[in-house]
Amino acid sequence: MPARNRRLPRDQSWPLTTTDIRTVLGVPEAGVYSLSFHERPMDDGTLLTVIWNPPISSNYSFAGSHSSPPRSVGIGIVPLPATDRAEARNALRQHALPELAAWIDAVRHAPETWTLTQRRRSWRLAGNSTAYRDDWQPYQ
Repeated sequence: MPARNRRLPRDQSWPLTTTDIRTVLGVPEAGVYSLSFHERPMDDGTLLTVIWNPPISSNYSFAGSHSSPPRSVGIGIVPLPATDRAEARNALRQHALPELAAWIDAVRHAPETWTLTQRRRSWRLAGNSTAYRDDWQPYQ
């Protein structure tokens, strides 16, 4: 993200870019995923998050009949100290992004009973690799 668009203090940085995500997942199709860059680090060391939001099962129209429903998968990038960015970026690109792509693909092919519940996964550094956790609580 260009410096002129930064919302972070100079000593913070996002470990991944939009290009990193799109290289693995492609350009988001309408209604598939949304991408956000968080402004504060998480206390538990989380660097990448994904949330599955189940479809709303009603006849409710989203702000009129021509609007589309919210995107079902939300991806969040969490900042970390700028000095740790290179190591984190490498680990996330090598380990977490392929796992993220597989998770999203599994969601697309999951049975209906699985998709009716909100699902969450988050990744953090674990040495030179990453570790993930399912169903974590969102940062408040």
